[in-house]
Amino acid sequence: MAQPHLASGQLGSVLPLGAQLASTPSHALLKAAQLEVMRVVLRAGKSMPEHRVAGEITVQCLEGVVDFRAGADVHRLRAGDFLHLAGGVPHELTAREDASLLVTICLLPA
Repeated sequence: MAQPHLASGQLGSVLPLGAQLASTPSHALLKAAQLEVMRVVLRAGKSMPEHRVAGEITVQCLEGVVDFRAGADVHRLRAGDFLHLAGGVPHELTAREDASLLVTICLLPA
């Protein structure tokens, strides 16, 4: 079952999933006209293939370890790490450990 998006003023949690990570799918927390916020869940060894989005993004690692590749640069994200990426930059992710990430996408690029 798809998880509902948060309504304006509604409280949500982005605490680490811990033991529930394996059974939690990636899902959008909210989607508005200018902004989308998602919790991306990747199991160890799984990847999100190269893709790009028009707007800027931020990625915050909530738990686990993920390699984030953008062009020739690879950043190893661990819990608490935060990354910003300009719009249109191709990128891919590979989980080195079970991981969850908070991803924010600007839907209206400047």
